[in-house]
Amino acid sequence: MKFMKLGSKPDSFQTDGNKVRYVATELATDIVIHVGDVKFYLHKFPLLSKSARLQKMVSSSDEGNGDEIYINDIPGSSSAFEICAKFCYGMTVTLNAYNVVAARCAAEYLEMHETIEKGNLVYKVDVFLNSSIFRSWKDSIIVLQTTKSLLPLSEELKLINHCIDAIASKASVDVSKVDWSYTYNRKKLPEENGNDHGWNGVRSRMVPNDWWVEDLCELEIEFYKRVIITIKTKGTISNEVIGEALKAYAYRKLPGSNKGVMLYNDFSKLRPTLDTILNLLPEEKGSVSCSFLLKLLKAAISLNSGEMVKEELVKRIGQQLEEASVNDLLIRAREGEPTMYDVQVVQKILEEFTMQDRNAKTEIGNENEIQDIIGQGILSEASKLMVAKLIDGYLSDIAKDPNLPLSVFIGIAEMVSSFSRPAHDGIYGAIDTYLKVHSGISKSERKRICRLMDCKKLSADACMHAVQNERLPLRVVVQVLFFEQVRAAASSGSSTPDLPKAIKDLNCTSYGSSRSATTNADEDWDAVASAAELRALRGEVAALRVGNGVVQERNYGDNKSNFDKAAISKMKGLTTSKKIFSKIWSSKSGQATENSGSDSSESLGSANLDEAKSTPTRRGRHSVS
Repeated sequence: MKFMKLGSKPDSFQTDGNKVRYVATELATDIVIHVGDVKFYLHKFPLLSKSARLQKMVSSSDEGNGDEIYINDIPGSSSAFEICAKFCYGMTVTLNAYNVVAARCAAEYLEMHETIEKGNLVYKVDVFLNSSIFRSWKDSIIVLQTTKSLLPLSEELKLINHCIDAIASKASVDVSKVDWSYTYNRKKLPEENGNDHGWNGVRSRMVPNDWWVEDLCELEIEFYKRVIITIKTKGTISNEVIGEALKAYAYRKLPGSNKGVMLYNDFSKLRPTLDTILNLLPEEKGSVSCSFLLKLLKAAISLNSGEMVKEELVKRIGQQLEEASVNDLLIRAREGEPTMYDVQVVQKILEEFTMQDRNAKTEIGNENEIQDIIGQGILSEASKLMVAKLIDGYLSDIAKDPNLPLSVFIGIAEMVSSFSRPAHDGIYGAIDTYLKVHSGISKSERKRICRLMDCKKLSADACMHAVQNERLPLRVVVQVLFFEQVRAAASSGSSTPDLPKAIKDLNCTSYGSSRSATTNADEDWDAVASAAELRALRGEVAALRVGNGVVQERNYGDNKSNFDKAAISKMKGLTTSKKIFSKIWSSKSGQATENSGSDSSESLGSANLDEAKSTPTRRGRHSVS
């Protein structure tokens, strides 16, 4: 820390109790100055020779035949006045980053200018500020913090502006010219503690671009805002580093925001801080991570910020939703809401994401513009795939909420139904979880939710799980088995198994088209499969899989594949398919004709969704803070 000593005489100020200060000298004091509740017994001559204001005050008090002066509004109060008084006496006084602004403001108040005496206090403090304080990173920050208690005079004297410009200038210099000594909140490096035996004494560690971020977190929000704006104006710091600075400040000043849970009761004090951080965020996409934006959204909801604040965050999150994780989207609903999570805000975010595609299509005029937009990452196929996987995982988590309406679950899933993806294991896992938690839903509702997945796009492990899933309608189980048989036949080079025509019709029809009447056979197919039927179908899948190696186990919901090895060994391959299907079909349809076994409703494959895990790996940005 920089400091400056003024004067050469010994400090002879004495204290008589807490409220009395006097100078120990042979000469009797001839003036009493009241500064607040502190009395100073001093001499007129040294004071009046350097302070024009005291000259005027003594002159006016002499007319009233009084030797007492009252000063109640001097900046810095009694401590700052004492510095000025010692300077007048020529006593040694030390100025540093903590008291220099108070001394400067008090000297200005007492009018200690060059017009009264050369080398007066105002001049000497200004020299110290410009030659030392404003050239020091640490001291500039400390001085800026001290100016708050000295408003408005510190603002009028442009001390705040000088501090802010000094800080912004140092933060904007090339990192090759920055030494670690600039920072004072960082943890020490191993070599600085003498613990790094391989260190050869040369400081070779590269200074990160955001070396200044943590230090500025010490500032109050108003000063911080002005510093960041000044840094932006200089134009040398990237948007990513600005975003990193705002992230660090938010985590420091908004308790719990890094976890998405506010831990403070007086939200009225935190709301302005959040609003300021949002206003300072760079407009460019990717300047801050989607995860950080979602944490800010959670904070905004907790703090009950204005709708415009939340709408702006929703818009920005939607523009880079592919970067988010499932945990980021799990926003707790406000107290009193029926559902566990705020699903409406996620729907709004999804709308913003899909809106980019619509807007891009209307604005594209030629092929070059198409390539430019794809290059910018606006709803590329990769982005759609990542968002589809994200939503599948999100649905798996919110499906555990017993109060989640089926319409909401289906509505969210359908928002990404147009996004092409190679497998539907993720949405199957979400559906299975929902069926398990909401076991009381009707047969028609089970049909609706099962339409979200395409049985043809289930992996082999998912198929084996589905075949033993007692929560699925039998129609779905049979379709799963059919496509598994087709896949097994194709991999072995055989033709499609010779199944009853009614079964083939079942798998070639669509699930939701209109019909004049529903046959009893159709109602049976939509019913939940019995344990006996599942055992037969499970054995069929086991036979198909046994030729391809060891059967793998995968957990979808709470069921695990656990097949009887003895049963598997007795299966004779695809030749048994026709017998098993025929047996199940005859028990279901009775006298039904080939046409009665078919259904022209929409296929399970009509929804085209991406594969997603229940809890996808979180894609977090590396922080250099």
